[in-house]
Amino acid sequence: MSLTDFIAGLPKAELHVHHVGSASPRIVSELAERHPGVVPSDPDALADFFAFRDFGHFIEVYLAVVDLIRTPEDIRLLTYEVAREMAQTQSLRYAELTCTPYTSVVRGIPIEAYGEAIEDARAAALRDFGLRLQWIYDIPGESGLPAADATLEFVLKNPTDGLIGFGLGGPEVGVPRPQFQPHFDAARAAGLHSVPHAGETTGPQTIWDAINVLGAERIGHGTSAAQDPELLAHLAETGIPLEVCPSSNIATRAVERLEDHPIRAFRDAGVQVTVNSDDPPMFSTTLNHEYAIAADLLGLDEAGLGDLAKAAVDASFADDAFKAQLRGEIDSYVAER
Repeated sequence: MSLTDFIAGLPKAELHVHHVGSASPRIVSELAERHPGVVPSDPDALADFFAFRDFGHFIEVYLAVVDLIRTPEDIRLLTYEVAREMAQTQSLRYAELTCTPYTSVVRGIPIEAYGEAIEDARAAALRDFGLRLQWIYDIPGESGLPAADATLEFVLKNPTDGLIGFGLGGPEVGVPRPQFQPHFDAARAAGLHSVPHAGETTGPQTIWDAINVLGAERIGHGTSAAQDPELLAHLAETGIPLEVCPSSNIATRAVERLEDHPIRAFRDAGVQVTVNSDDPPMFSTTLNHEYAIAADLLGLDEAGLGDLAKAAVDASFADDAFKAQLRGEIDSYVAER
């Protein structure tokens, strides 16, 4: 069996993957046909549309796709079809999907309807595909404190059964993390886990702020941690995992070349690393491909890839019984190969 085939069948969990950003060309095309306008429905034109120049351009394209999601039916379609592709093409058994309800609510979808749509799709994904989904509601950083206030209100007044985390995404430059401390404090007090993005397009101080001010339990990206040996030592000592997304970092120019990616520095420093796809169709990647990249960069064999898959399970917020079940499934898969 080739390593590619091994990865394709390896049971996996994913922790850093965005709801809208997981819309494949097939799903985007269907939404674009429903709502003609800026986003093309033709596959070739879509490919050109998703050719990113830099992180700012990525945000523009991302928000254009967000504009296609205008009804609760669109939300349900997106969520269910993303789950289908995760389970059927990536062997995912569990995913913590980062959702940004604010961008849908400001476009006219009531938060109650939003929650009902994703929960209906969540139940259907478990029933039809055997995929467990959990939600992380994140603040879109580009929309500032009003978005943070609204997202916290969604969390506190309209929680869904699958909601487990509170995050912060979008641009980092010009969006200092400390301003969101009251929101993260309140979300954590309500029992949610803190999982902000940090250190993707800014330096290590953003990661320190995420940890010391926002109480981060995992760090989204954390790419610039490699620049600060003290920070690497702190991450290793505390066991705070990094949600590493190699192809995303290249597409947004956070890292110039894959061979320069700091994932090796993280591993060598003893930092817990998980590998993720972020916004896979937008970055022309899949979780399987990200595992293949990690295998190349880290020199992993089949056993090493099994350990990588188990690292994601361990870093997840799934319950202990399910973690044990999925770890056992991964061990059995590796042993049989």
